[in-house]
Amino acid sequence: MIKIQPVLRIIGFLLIFLGAVLIIPLIFSLVYQEADSISFLITIILSLIVGTSLVLLFRNRDDIRYKEGYAIVTFGWIVLTIFASLPYIITGVVDSYTDAFFETMSGFTTTGASIFTDIEVLPNGILLWRSMTNWLGGMGIIMLSLAILPFLGVGGMQLFKAEVTGPLTDKLKPRIKETAKILWTVYVTISALEVIILQFAGMSLFDALCHSFATMATGGFSTKNQSIAYFNSPIIEFIIIFFMVIAGTNFSLHYRFIKGDLLSYFKNSEFRFFCYIMFIAFLAIFINNLIVQDYDIFDNFRFVLFQVVSLMTTTGFGTADYESWHLSTNVILLILMFIGGSAGSTAGGLKVLRVIIIIKFIFQELTKLIHPNAVITLKIGDIVIEKSIVSNILAFFIAYLLLAILGIVAMSLLGLDIWSSIGCVATTMGNIGPGFGMVGPTQNYATIPDLGKWILSFLMLVGRLEVFTVIILLAPSFWKK
Repeated sequence: MIKIQPVLRIIGFLLIFLGAVLIIPLIFSLVYQEADSISFLITIILSLIVGTSLVLLFRNRDDIRYKEGYAIVTFGWIVLTIFASLPYIITGVVDSYTDAFFETMSGFTTTGASIFTDIEVLPNGILLWRSMTNWLGGMGIIMLSLAILPFLGVGGMQLFKAEVTGPLTDKLKPRIKETAKILWTVYVTISALEVIILQFAGMSLFDALCHSFATMATGGFSTKNQSIAYFNSPIIEFIIIFFMVIAGTNFSLHYRFIKGDLLSYFKNSEFRFFCYIMFIAFLAIFINNLIVQDYDIFDNFRFVLFQVVSLMTTTGFGTADYESWHLSTNVILLILMFIGGSAGSTAGGLKVLRVIIIIKFIFQELTKLIHPNAVITLKIGDIVIEKSIVSNILAFFIAYLLLAILGIVAMSLLGLDIWSSIGCVATTMGNIGPGFGMVGPTQNYATIPDLGKWILSFLMLVGRLEVFTVIILLAPSFWKK
């Protein structure tokens, strides 16, 4: 049976951590002398009071097993979203808690779907907090806690597996705490580098900070209504393209590159396939747009490249209205949304590694039909993929598609047309943001019915925590001995 005390205790520590993090947007708010500072102060106090109370009431230091790990990650993300959404309500920038919760869940899950119709009127503290929710959720809130809170080392592997993205868990060090530290150090370092480069390209410090947070998390929250199109700068676009590719790549490869393995990317079959998919999609849409659209060659090149990388990495930044492109290009973009980025990256979607394994498994089964006595091993590079992992991936794929279908049906019943229903489900489950139809790149989620926003919030969480981490809690047997 699941042990509730250690779950509540660690959630208490996470709330204390949230209260500490909220000091950063509070400082920005005070510097800019804006009225939203009181909202951050109130949220900090509430988070610290509730968090401290949970820590003091539940002092049980029992080991964290896999059941507690799943519960801590899922309920931890939900509880943090509940508290982190309070600044939106207290400041009054949203009218309902549903909208506040949706915006915050969208931030933490790095979805980037927004209910705001005019982002530029928001106070700077709120804008920074939106981008910070992206950034914190990108590498993982629990992952950060593992890196800085020593007591989470007990049972840390269960927490790591429950939150990390991808079918294979890549431990860079024997101890999970050390792996978490390495990944977050790489994450912070690359984020800081992007901030500096964007400033040289012409962005203000504040815009560079917010857009770097959103880029490295593949979250897509912008400080501008037109997203990256506002800057109308090819240099800024190419810089962000570069960092979106980095964010959509397995972070263990970045660590190995920094440590001196300069060929780490090219030796990795997932990274190569990731690049192949983007190149083929870019080429197909580029040629199509040359025939159909009225862009010159350079504008066509930059707009198509940006949108392909943005949607493949599930970042969701925009420089062009891709819905105005030919339907065939929209279908290609939809496929990219479902595939997503690499395992171990901050990107959402199915993950490239799962797609590779599914394709290899299909060819393996076809080969067995032709050569029944052949002994065939499924490998990714030099790694042999065990049958249990293949079974898990196939189950994940089926569960992902079933949830997507149920989500599309639910949104259709709420009055959305089929293209909008597909768009909003694909982009929330894939943690992308902009979709198609009424939630397209020039639209937002403000007009979605409240029940629809709660459904989509659930799909965002399911997509970010890799389906099983969340839905396993819905199984009655999970709560039994």
